[in-house]
Amino acid sequence: METAIGTVEKHSATVSARDERRVILGSSLGTVFEWYDFYLYGSLAVFFGTLFFPKGNSTAALLASLATFGAGFAVRPLGALVFGRLGDLLGRKQTFLVTILLMGASTALVGVLPTYEQVGVLAPILLVALRLVQGLAMGGEYGGAAIYVAEHAPSNRRGARTSWIQTTGTIGFLMSLGVILACRTTLGEEEFRSWGWRIPFLVSLLLLAVSVYIRLKLSESPVFLRMKAEQGLSKAPIKESFADKRNVKVILTALFGAIAGQAVVWYTGQFYALFFLQSVLKVDFATATFLVSVALVIGTPLFVIFGYLSDLIGRKPIMLAGCLLGVLTFLPIYKGLTHYANPALERAMAVAPVVVQAPANCDKRCETIRSELASRGVPYETVAAAGGDLVVSIGATLLKEPDAKALAAAVKDVGYPAAADPAQVNKPMVLLLLTVLMTYVAMVYGPMAAFLVELFPARIRYTSLSLPYHVGNGCFGGFLPLVSSWLVVTTGNVFAGLYYPIGVAALTFVVGLLFVRETKAVDITR
Repeated sequence: METAIGTVEKHSATVSARDERRVILGSSLGTVFEWYDFYLYGSLAVFFGTLFFPKGNSTAALLASLATFGAGFAVRPLGALVFGRLGDLLGRKQTFLVTILLMGASTALVGVLPTYEQVGVLAPILLVALRLVQGLAMGGEYGGAAIYVAEHAPSNRRGARTSWIQTTGTIGFLMSLGVILACRTTLGEEEFRSWGWRIPFLVSLLLLAVSVYIRLKLSESPVFLRMKAEQGLSKAPIKESFADKRNVKVILTALFGAIAGQAVVWYTGQFYALFFLQSVLKVDFATATFLVSVALVIGTPLFVIFGYLSDLIGRKPIMLAGCLLGVLTFLPIYKGLTHYANPALERAMAVAPVVVQAPANCDKRCETIRSELASRGVPYETVAAAGGDLVVSIGATLLKEPDAKALAAAVKDVGYPAAADPAQVNKPMVLLLLTVLMTYVAMVYGPMAAFLVELFPARIRYTSLSLPYHVGNGCFGGFLPLVSSWLVVTTGNVFAGLYYPIGVAALTFVVGLLFVRETKAVDITR
């Protein structure tokens, strides 16, 4: 036994710079691939609303599509329990080999799914099933990669080393946008909508092969090998994680005092920014994708910079500062995006506000009007009508019980644009604002992996870390597009979707300030 432990300690103490780079590369490439897979669906949600759900109500189809996207996040906590347990029992390396195989297979299968026109209700059922498998796999992937890198890293460089894992979400998102843009540009819009959307999913098979090959070359974590040699592995990691009140307190503190805020800042700064540019401001796909992609490229090194800084000044101040900045500036930044990306919409909102005067019994009629306005990116306010008639006021124009054609003509006449004018998009300013959002993302996310690894004891680290991370990112972050879109549709206020991330980030700042402890000097070998 002493010989085995001595061998493990020697291995742990002599991890070379070359070995560290291999560990970071192997873990990061696999996680890039997982995020690429996951965000393909998010980026194509606008198309999937018409491909896999009944036609007739475009807003309802979009919300259903976003709900399916969120379902993949909702199941991630279950994946965290399943694969977290396996990671603490069997090892870090073996577990995240399984997760990547599941992720790759379920993603590739999306590329061959039949549409609603072909098989009816079976199409959304199959799509949801594959999204759930993706979510399960994702529930085990992040924890394994973060722990694996941290347990190889020197104690004074954990923030910097694990921050490379934090870049993978952004890089995967960027890759998915790049592949989609290349396919749309090469095939044209009609062909892409018809069948070309399948190509990015099928491309994942090649990425899967490369990722699995690299991970097979890696050895097990030295910390796990030490525990195994000392017979110190947990026999019941789920029970140890959640039956111990002190550990449960740490889990809840991490969830509400760090992860929840990180999740909403992350999605507001990246995914929702792209969604807002396209669906609300009606910026064309190529321009919106290009600007977000450039911001991602500029912002990606910031993850490593803030990870490095967290080794010097601590994880907590950097992460909480990112949350506070989001709370204070999300609304001004998104109003700035409106000003610089679609100034015609901003002018129309100012000179001809739209008010829906809804009578008490106005169900289907009001829903139709609101859906029509929302689909055209026209903000509106709903007020109770004095009488029984449905009246829409557009500036000084009053429309009684308008149909879709009359409504469209009226909003056009007062200056509401059908789409953002490419010549009027101030690209440098939009890019600047997107880069500011990316800076917040890097602040909350760059130190996060090191912070979470340092919170929990090694024997139950995979299980304890994975659950709060995926509850936070799954529930608070994954449903952000759906919740924010619902708030916009329900209120008619194009900025109402920001109330949700602002509220969650504010909660995290307060809880984190009062209850989260600094972790950067913690010994993670035990």
